[in-house]
Amino acid sequence: MTDQWTLNRLNFAGDWQGRGAWFGRDAAGRLDLASPNRVIDPTRYRISFPDDDNGRWDGSGLMFAKGGHASYAISRASYNAGGGCWQFQGAGGQSSLSLDPQRPRFGHEINLFSGRSRSMLVLLWQWTDSHWCLHTVGAVAFRCRQSMEMEQVRPVPDSAAALLEPLRGWRGTAEQLRPQQGTDGRVRLLGSTTFAPEQLLRSSCSAVMPDGLVFSVPEELPGGAFQLEIGGLLSAELFQQISIQVDADGRLITWERRRFQNSLGRSS
Repeated sequence: MTDQWTLNRLNFAGDWQGRGAWFGRDAAGRLDLASPNRVIDPTRYRISFPDDDNGRWDGSGLMFAKGGHASYAISRASYNAGGGCWQFQGAGGQSSLSLDPQRPRFGHEINLFSGRSRSMLVLLWQWTDSHWCLHTVGAVAFRCRQSMEMEQVRPVPDSAAALLEPLRGWRGTAEQLRPQQGTDGRVRLLGSTTFAPEQLLRSSCSAVMPDGLVFSVPEELPGGAFQLEIGGLLSAELFQQISIQVDADGRLITWERRRFQNSLGRSS
């Protein structure tokens, strides 16, 4: 099976550009997921691989980098040294592996691909007043500038339920990956599955984001085990769902990807 570095290369190689919308808390401390408190347009990631084992990551319009820009070399030899990177075919990102108040952010970056589109969601919890509170949500609708494909802007429904209910009954497959340092982690096929909105809408903090993205997560992380659910309606025929499972000790134990297709159409 394909190793994690190769999947990373296949997923992320490209010149990605899009509008970044960042949501956070208002002056009263309430989480506002309707109106972004910052828009960065464009955000651009240029990720190139001159050979199978080496590459370069160059980003601009970045939310957290000093001056909004960062550039560094990447390689198979150094990839995923901490074990928090994860890749499926057509989905990938990076995650914090544990809840640690000495590291006051618990964050996840999720990227869902369809053709030469890349829908990115960032979720950041912050350790504040002895609890973990969802502090920042970012969504970027990337398209590859090296592609001739011209995809229309995806509409944003009024609610997560409005996005998900029409997908009820779509058939798909489920896969699982466990954290492992380096490139040797292998995706395991779990079998077939059928989509039901309630499988994703597990938490009270549920919202739709730009580019067909949706999530359902705890606004305040509980003391026991919990699950983060993220999805993306990437076309009229394709929906992807990422489940991130954390155990009662605050350790990330698995990423699961479900890929659903409209039985009346063809997957992109």
